[in-house]
Amino acid sequence: MAIQILIRNKPIITKLSFLNFNTIRFKTTSAQYVASRARDPTFEKLMKNYKNLLKVFSIQDLILANPRNPTLSVDVLSTVAQKLHLNRGALAFLRKYPHIFSLFNNREKFQPFCKLTEKAFQISRQEAAALDASKPIVVERLVRLLSISESKSLPLRAIFKVWRELGLPDDFETSVIAQNPNLFLLCDAHEPKTHILKLVAGNVNRSFSTLVEKWRIEECSKEDSKYDALQIGFAFKHTFPPGMRLSKDFRAKVKEWQSLPYIGPYVEMREKKKTRAGVKALEKRAVAIAHEFLSLTVEKMVEVEKISHFRKWFGIDLNIRDLFLDHPGIFYLSTKGKRHMVFLREAYERGCLINPNPVYDARRRLLDLVMLGRRGLFLDESGTATVGREDDSESEEDDGD
Repeated sequence: MAIQILIRNKPIITKLSFLNFNTIRFKTTSAQYVASRARDPTFEKLMKNYKNLLKVFSIQDLILANPRNPTLSVDVLSTVAQKLHLNRGALAFLRKYPHIFSLFNNREKFQPFCKLTEKAFQISRQEAAALDASKPIVVERLVRLLSISESKSLPLRAIFKVWRELGLPDDFETSVIAQNPNLFLLCDAHEPKTHILKLVAGNVNRSFSTLVEKWRIEECSKEDSKYDALQIGFAFKHTFPPGMRLSKDFRAKVKEWQSLPYIGPYVEMREKKKTRAGVKALEKRAVAIAHEFLSLTVEKMVEVEKISHFRKWFGIDLNIRDLFLDHPGIFYLSTKGKRHMVFLREAYERGCLINPNPVYDARRRLLDLVMLGRRGLFLDESGTATVGREDDSESEEDDGD
């Protein structure tokens, strides 16, 4: 955390331990807290391209919405350009990614249209096949997500927010929920046009092993492990951003926090004491829930605004974004493209998932095309694609940090 202290009318940012945030949070604004975080160049570089991949996904969904004729009018896309954050216009964005989008004139309507290139279309089919093959895994993900909820139920609109992150097919209401009536029950809520997804009574599983629990077991079973079972019995794996200063006092407080009792996300927390120890227990449980939520996503990342829709249902009585900032060794928060995206640090190495899955592999191929931009379009006499360097100001959307 950081607060501003005025010395001789000059602001000085002072680093403070994240574990003291409850006593000093009122002295700094949320924006200052975000700005003072330790940056990780690897995640920032990934998000620089990923923010444009999210826009590509939105356009791809519009193109594929009509399976019989997967094309889209550029004029129609222009009407939603602002909503999709295409800051320089729809046509300019399409032209930045010729490996993904193909422009052509519709002779009947006398309008420019766009469609996916053959390469991009193949990737979309690869992802669709991977999603279809992963339905058994998706079913378990939904069961786990509902099991974390205190009421074993979640609003359907919240799940719609993260359908892509969870690897759900776009028709998951019929292909996943309706196909498993022994597990899921969809019922009306008190609000109009709102539905609640519930676990069928008798299917609540409190014996799920979390990702952090599996890590503890694996770490202790290693012959050259530097930990023992008592030392990491309640701990989380920490990997801090490069260059982040870890003072002796900071390390001591992290060690103390690691030793606090751990209550897993699938275990019911009966008592919620408002004592200092009770607040710390609630915070550690909130970390456990957020950690497990991210582990259930395809890419081990999610937009903070989306996960906030689950906060009340998971019983998290804390600011979810500040929770990520308070634990920089477990989570990484990026604000590229005006999006607050949180990553599970331990799941990544050099900007890639350590344990990829087929759905991630397909999306990564599309990200590679985004990173390629306009390069590689021309072939030399040997048939090899020539790679030219573009001006960075032209190759990406300029929408700020």
